[in-house]
Amino acid sequence: MADARVILCHNSGSSSRKLALFRLAEGREELIAKGAAEEVGSRGGRLWVSDGRGKMLCDEERDLSGSLDPLLALYDEIDRLRLPRPEAAGHRMVHGGVSHVEPELITQALMEDLRRLVPFAPLHLPGEIAGVESTAARYRGMPQVACFDTAFHRRMPEIAERFALPRALWDDGIRRFGFHGISYEYVMQALGHAAPPRIIIAHLGNGASMAAVRDGRPLDTTMGFTPTGGFMMGTRSGDLDPGILLYLLREKRLDADALEGLVNHQSGLLGVSGVGSDMKLLLEKRQTDSHAAQAVEMFCYQVRKTIGALAAALGGLDLLVFTAGIGERAAPVRLEICRGLEHLDISIDRGRNDRHADVISTPDSRCVVRVIPTDEDLMIARHTHRTVFGGG
Repeated sequence: MADARVILCHNSGSSSRKLALFRLAEGREELIAKGAAEEVGSRGGRLWVSDGRGKMLCDEERDLSGSLDPLLALYDEIDRLRLPRPEAAGHRMVHGGVSHVEPELITQALMEDLRRLVPFAPLHLPGEIAGVESTAARYRGMPQVACFDTAFHRRMPEIAERFALPRALWDDGIRRFGFHGISYEYVMQALGHAAPPRIIIAHLGNGASMAAVRDGRPLDTTMGFTPTGGFMMGTRSGDLDPGILLYLLREKRLDADALEGLVNHQSGLLGVSGVGSDMKLLLEKRQTDSHAAQAVEMFCYQVRKTIGALAAALGGLDLLVFTAGIGERAAPVRLEICRGLEHLDISIDRGRNDRHADVISTPDSRCVVRVIPTDEDLMIARHTHRTVFGGG
């Protein structure tokens, strides 16, 4: 791969910093290494790096509670392990607002725009902006690219973007943005020319959403103004009657910070089960814990109901795709979601589903059901390579 470029991908969460290192050339893609600093802000943090085959190159506990920049600590490990020096970096940005609808080279003007967007995504954007700054400090002069999680949905029709609110609030930027767009882009590229006209992609992880795609264009999605919207998730409530929030403000005297903690960190699978937000744990406990069982049942019910709604928007359904952690690995959840979707001509082959096969529907199912592992890091690398070097 003499003409290959080394691309660094950065993905920040509220308590983690993740990176991946790829070598890309036209038509060729190689994962060199990936790593993460986890439990950022904790004395019991963890820092690890593995090679492209998954072999651990370092894995150690680190005190990540102090002033140590966790991303710079990861870059120190890249240097110590003598991994290739990156030639460009790509960053997942959870929010691009109204104006940023495709990957962009990061400039001072873009950074100023991103800072103005922080009130739209206060849990995510500050860490992502800090990641750009840390990368610039370590790799001076290296081009960096912002890849926006909202960009995929910007081609939705306005009728799907609007809330039923006064028109002046639309002008203030209050609309349904949608998220997980980098994952949806990856799945659509994986489908390629095999993509049928009417598709629902179910990105089911700790954060979860769905997108309806018709003739290759996004038609609708479940997350709204923030990643809290849609159906229930690991710790997020999903959509709520606004009157609940008013009641909590007036009668329970909750302030904005307490409401944010409630709907983003204490609800969803965790809130209903009282046990945890991890689907694997809840599936293990549901035979003996009625609350864990109810949390799983509610999640599957809400996903199933949402598939029905998006199928109605599409005018039918040709392909249902499961992706992300729960979608790729939780066979019982996929099976339970699809029970009750027979009216959409969905029939699951239990053996193929248990094996996590590519196609898990029966041969006579008119609507095909597939499991496609997502790779947001690779999608970021592709965007960065094309934006900086003009490659594919």
